[in-house]
Amino acid sequence: MKLRIALTLAMAVAAFAPGLGQAQDDVRTVQVHFAAGASGTTIKDRVKGYDMVLYKLGANAGQTMQISMTTDNTSSYFNVYGPGQGPGDEALAVSENIGAMVPDINRFDGVLPTSGEYTISVYLYRNAARRAETANFTLNIGIDGKSEGMVQNDFADGLAGGPDFFEVRTTGAGTLNLRSDASSGAGIIVKLSRGTVVRNLGCKNAEGRRWCNVATLADPGYQGWASGDFLIEGSDPALGGVATQLPEQAPVESVDALVPGTNFNATGPIDCIRGDSPQTTCTFGVVRRGNGSADLSITWPDGTTRLIFFENGTAESYDFSQADGEQQMTSMLQGGTFNITIGKEQYFIPEAAIFGG
Repeated sequence: MKLRIALTLAMAVAAFAPGLGQAQDDVRTVQVHFAAGASGTTIKDRVKGYDMVLYKLGANAGQTMQISMTTDNTSSYFNVYGPGQGPGDEALAVSENIGAMVPDINRFDGVLPTSGEYTISVYLYRNAARRAETANFTLNIGIDGKSEGMVQNDFADGLAGGPDFFEVRTTGAGTLNLRSDASSGAGIIVKLSRGTVVRNLGCKNAEGRRWCNVATLADPGYQGWASGDFLIEGSDPALGGVATQLPEQAPVESVDALVPGTNFNATGPIDCIRGDSPQTTCTFGVVRRGNGSADLSITWPDGTTRLIFFENGTAESYDFSQADGEQQMTSMLQGGTFNITIGKEQYFIPEAAIFGG
């Protein structure tokens, strides 16, 4: 009798905890960034079997996050985890359980309790995963409203636990853009070289990423917003820290302006190929974030689109907007042109589109 009760209890626990105890074949992490000035994005993707996709994005306490998922498999759901949490931890919301933040199945609408990086995990329910089923889904993510005031603590960082000083950590000889606002579309004040130490005046999340308000320490000094992706903890120069301002730095005279009537820094035609069809011409629009980082939107002649994300001069990921299977992406820079292949699609993108000039 005791054995039967124990087995019944174990089965009940398993039924109500689909994310626990399963061994994922593949856990893929995707960093979500919004385009400059945007408050949301749409992602099309797929999961199969025990695979899981983790979408990570920054948001502030007091903001409202809204998530909706449409899927061709009714056994696919998503969980939302707060900062520092993930699969295996208690979820902020489970999209299969209607409640305070889940007004309907596969919908989330809630005011965020803390500032930091949130995680959205998409998965198949255990029975469907066991049968190696596939779910093709569309995820709409939006963040609205102003954040609450900066968190006050022992650090200058508005996100709890940050250091008083940051050090710029870019790739190679790359520089970090110090911008006039917390947006990849804001004007550039100055370019900070690798190794520069800056004072941290507080951080916040915007466009799905972490931005920090920082000030240089040398005279003349500059203050602005920099992407937290390229900042690590730094040391107080008064206590033996590294140099705070490098001599080659100078104010930026020209801003990477937008093409009139658009939100892009550059637009134009590129060569593209799909499957066995002849080479054709697509159009692109690019939002540059500096240091070879950019969001490149491509439109095919039939109106379908593809979004490719560049980080430090490398094509890192894409938006799966036309994924009809598990497509691999490859990228090679040859003679000033990126040759990028995504499944049966091929793109030829000028290097100048990403770096400017």
